[in-house]
Amino acid sequence: MYVSEWENDRRPISAQYAKILRALLGVTDDELTGGAEAAAAVPVADGYDELMGRIDAARSVSLTMVETFMDQTELLRTMDRQLGAASLVDQVSAHLSTLEDALTFAVLPETRRPVARALAGAATLAAWQALDVGAVERAWRNYELGKRAAQEAEEPMYLAHATAEQAYVLCDAGRPSMAVELIRDAQRLGGSGMSPRLAAWLYAAEAEICARAGLKDECQRALERAASHLPPGEEARDPDMLSIFLNAGHLARWRGNALALIGDDDAVSNLYTALETADPTFIRASAGLRCDLAQAHLARGEYDQAHEHLRQARLVASRTGSVRHRRRIEQLTQQL
Repeated sequence: MYVSEWENDRRPISAQYAKILRALLGVTDDELTGGAEAAAAVPVADGYDELMGRIDAARSVSLTMVETFMDQTELLRTMDRQLGAASLVDQVSAHLSTLEDALTFAVLPETRRPVARALAGAATLAAWQALDVGAVERAWRNYELGKRAAQEAEEPMYLAHATAEQAYVLCDAGRPSMAVELIRDAQRLGGSGMSPRLAAWLYAAEAEICARAGLKDECQRALERAASHLPPGEEARDPDMLSIFLNAGHLARWRGNALALIGDDDAVSNLYTALETADPTFIRASAGLRCDLAQAHLARGEYDQAHEHLRQARLVASRTGSVRHRRRIEQLTQQL
């Protein structure tokens, strides 16, 4: 009687344990009662196979593949300056995701550094596009991504460029004094290894930001440094930094922009020189040039000329979808 009662009591307890085991092991009753052989057949889903597959795929990224990434960035850069950023958001996001995945699962430095270099260039382009369409937080985050990638790639020129462009986010947010500090930090980060054209670009950017901060003398000094570092000739592209375009014509436009911001009479002549020599493929930049001319004419009380340049700028900004330029156009229009 005692034994049979114990056995009767044991049955529900065994069933309860079996239920717990089935839940813990994720097996059926047949697999649970089939012994070690059935249990051994249960697949283990721990994610390692998938992880190692992605690591192996990243390991196979060759220099040829990195060059393909760079070519894709170059194509997006060309489309951006001709069509504007608004139509490229999805393509750029997908390109960045591909590069981030490639870097995330790359293990060894010889694989990581080239991918990080490609990511630094793409992230900086994506950040400038985000700033152009008014997505300022996304712009800031992409600049941070570009800076981290440049640091991992051990590319001080890419780090300096991303940092300098990030200063424009601060400027547009109404913090020009902080932006001046950041642009000067970018020059420090670039160090002595910068190409002359990038050094000139950084000084020209400093001049514009100093002008927006109301630092007239410092603006003038930065313009002089930019002119002294700029290589001679018509070539604008920096072979060491493909995102940099700067020659005498581009610098004339930049000088005119800065001088217009500080109310200097020489702004108009510089800007018309830039307008005559402007590269016609820089469609979006032409809106900025027209805004600069409008601002220079406004400073001289020449409202008809300012109105015409703003009309032209509005047409280009509408065509390219530039929120940044439209905002500036509206600010200048209010001064007419």
